[in-house]
Amino acid sequence: MDNYDFGHVSTGSFVLMGIGAFLAIVIPVIVAVIWCRKKKEPFTTVLIGAATFMLFAVVLEKPLQNILIFPVQMGLPEHAASVFISARPVLWGFLVGFFPGLFEETGRFVAYKTLLRKRKQRETSISHGIGHGGFEVMLIIGLNLVSYIMMGLMINNGSIAAELNKALETAPMPGMAEQITATLNQVSSFNIATLGVTVIDRVIAVLYHTGASILVFYACKDKKKFWLYPFSIVIHTLVDGFLGLQMAGLFMLPNWANEVIFGTVSLATFFGGYVFLYRKDKKEIQKTV
Repeated sequence: MDNYDFGHVSTGSFVLMGIGAFLAIVIPVIVAVIWCRKKKEPFTTVLIGAATFMLFAVVLEKPLQNILIFPVQMGLPEHAASVFISARPVLWGFLVGFFPGLFEETGRFVAYKTLLRKRKQRETSISHGIGHGGFEVMLIIGLNLVSYIMMGLMINNGSIAAELNKALETAPMPGMAEQITATLNQVSSFNIATLGVTVIDRVIAVLYHTGASILVFYACKDKKKFWLYPFSIVIHTLVDGFLGLQMAGLFMLPNWANEVIFGTVSLATFFGGYVFLYRKDKKEIQKTV
């Protein structure tokens, strides 16, 4: 990669990445504070939502998923299970979606049944969703954009190629060079449209996580609605599995089409949970007053 030209990152791109990182880290906190103050909710519910994502999605899910599905990409030795899965693209794509579906929705379930078991007020469901989705925004967008800024500085001072060659020599992985090249091209071409699409995508994701948190909350609150827990796993699996099938090369849709599909499912999940569970809960409370 010594002779590869990654271009030049403009001042405007650095400014946009800085704004994006700042907003991704600060706005979730502001939203959480305003929500908790307005609804008189314990802020610890938001923190538990964030911890749920960290424990179940980052600490538990990702390592297991990498070992089972992505061993080669992570520089790990292949094994019988990974060979079997990689030879079956449909199964591979399904598991890409099933892991986050199972772990994240189970994380919500465990949180509601343990640390939040005494918090039965309906606002708890949204508070947990804000914490879960907001922390994901901080990690995926905030920290990624900070790393983009660091890579941009290295591109401009010409040190990026040498650093990448060292990385490829110490941890060579199939497709790693192509992945890095694609990322660096994103950094060098970062513009207002890229930031806009990123913001829209994360807003949609937060709405989904909030809706899913509502579903699982009522699955825990009412035994008759327990089916909402496995239903949330199915929805999550379908969304991420749909992208997994494309990663497996079975078909490919343009990014805008994937965003429309993801947005539709996310809005349906959020408004479905809000209208048929959250708002209905308010009516039930009013009847008992």
